[in-house]
Amino acid sequence: MNYEDILKDIKPTEKEQADIDEMSDRLVSFLENACVEEGFDAKIAVVGSVAKHTALKGKSDIDIFMAFPLSMDEHALKETGLYLAHKCSDEFDGDASHHFASHPYVSTIIDDYEVDLVPCYEIEDGSQLKSAVDRTILHTRYVKANLTDEGADEVLLLKRFMDMTGTYGSEFKVGGFAGYLCELLIIKYGSFEETLRQASDWRYGHVIDLEDYGTSNRFKDPLIVIDPTDKNRNVGAALTLVKYAEFIQSARNYLSSENKRDYFYPLTNKLDKTQILDEFEKRGGDLIAIRFRMPDMPLDTLYPQLKVTTESLVEKLNGAEFNVFDYGYWSDEESECIILLEMASSKLNNIKVNIGPKIFIKKACENFAKKYGPENCHVLDDCLVHTQEREFSDAAEYVAHIFTDEHIALIKVGKNLKKSIVNSYEFIGIDDVDLEFLNDFLNPGQYIVR
Repeated sequence: MNYEDILKDIKPTEKEQADIDEMSDRLVSFLENACVEEGFDAKIAVVGSVAKHTALKGKSDIDIFMAFPLSMDEHALKETGLYLAHKCSDEFDGDASHHFASHPYVSTIIDDYEVDLVPCYEIEDGSQLKSAVDRTILHTRYVKANLTDEGADEVLLLKRFMDMTGTYGSEFKVGGFAGYLCELLIIKYGSFEETLRQASDWRYGHVIDLEDYGTSNRFKDPLIVIDPTDKNRNVGAALTLVKYAEFIQSARNYLSSENKRDYFYPLTNKLDKTQILDEFEKRGGDLIAIRFRMPDMPLDTLYPQLKVTTESLVEKLNGAEFNVFDYGYWSDEESECIILLEMASSKLNNIKVNIGPKIFIKKACENFAKKYGPENCHVLDDCLVHTQEREFSDAAEYVAHIFTDEHIALIKVGKNLKKSIVNSYEFIGIDDVDLEFLNDFLNPGQYIVR
């Protein structure tokens, strides 16, 4: 297949690339001069996809790292790094905010570019690592040394394909492939299509070790890609099993498809609210939609907490003999969160069987009969059992019971979400839920096939 037309759509134009490079150079020059003027020992470097020319059109965020000597005290590194970052942002009239990874760093908007200014330690190899961000300069250096201009275009095709199939992005919300991982795949396999051909045969625990470190046995992840700059790191560690599996299947679908071009562009679904609501009606399950206020918290923290809260609630409902067929969670990332439960059964009879000990365990049976009264016990298979009134026969009522100050500890809840759920949760109708989320809920496989 000829990818020239697709590359025209997804690759920054020469002018766009020149503008990005010019802005990057201006920022680096300012920081270098500031270090000289104020006596700071730091090396300034542009890193990430912009530096490697593997940024997709419209996604050219600028990452600038300020690398300080290993001998520098960590507190001094943070203080000096933040000082330089704010000084740079102010010089270019940026709109700055603080974030935190291994070290605190500054994100700022300058001339419509999102710029991250990050302090780190200057290291020559992974053995000198003090924090995760210290590797980033090494990553950029490795890719630039091993990826050709043609290879950079192949990376763009791979990133775009993954983006359109929902498998790109290592942030927790997605759990997919990181940009650096895409670059290493192209360095390994040479082209976008060859990467897909190879991926179509991947199994669990597939290993890629570009530098032949031989350390793959230290990892138990779905995909193991040894970091060429650090033999003790798996670049694929953040890749979830589901996204690994989806990429493999999307690769197979693509290779056998007659509509390959469609894989590089968004789905053209026209969301019809009536049609989507009718589809839920046809499925016949009861729906429980719970909305609550989104606390003031970073998105990287929000999604893990939403996940653990939703999964724990599902586990509790299933344990109480309600049957959750499917579930999901969503946030507008500004003000609200939603948990959606599709129930195979949300109404139960008013009695349940309390299963006791095996009939052959005499003492345990005596204690069980004493507790509930011999006249109230009978044998089911080879167990002594007791029939009792069920406390909750309606799933929504059980959720309402759990989402109280007194009982919220019955489930695992993200610490930032607990207060918000208890104080602001409400049951809402399915027609009040985001339409795109509902469509994704109904059609989970739509992105990996065209």
